Amino acid sequence: MRARMGILLLPALLAGLSACGNEAPQQVAQQEVPAKVEVKIAQSDLGPILVDQSGRTLYAFTKDENKSSACDADCIAVWPALTAQSTVDAKDGADTNLLSQIEESSQAVYGKWPLYYYVGDQVPGDVNGQGVDEEWFAIAPDGKLVKKAE
Repeated sequence: MRARMGILLLPALLAGLSACGNEAPQQVAQQEVPAKVEVKIAQSDLGPILVDQSGRTLYAFTKDENKSSACDADCIAVWPALTAQSTVDAKDGADTNLLSQIEESSQAVYGKWPLYYYVGDQVPGDVNGQGVDEEWFAIAPDGKLVKKAE
């Protein structure tokens, strides 16, 4: 039965992989934990917000408390954490005093908010995660959530 299921699913899997084209290596690269990352401020449709060194929007999850993540494995699949092997540096207007890391996971924290990406953001500057489920918001330079709509 398993062999038959595998044979039936193989064409769909191969079609899916070929449809990915050059995107597959990029997704693998995003999962690697960089040695060092930067958090900086960039202008967006929402006003000034936190982004990483590539300009990708960083988000906060309203269920997180006391600088710790409440995002489980299913959540992390959609909202990957911003992590670094060693340091996270504040640049371009980000406040060094608000930036820290969760020791156990190396996830970056700004103010009281652990930082996440949204898989629905395709290019730097996208803010597609803003307001999702009324629990995910971009972060302002002062560490507060940006709760206005696009």
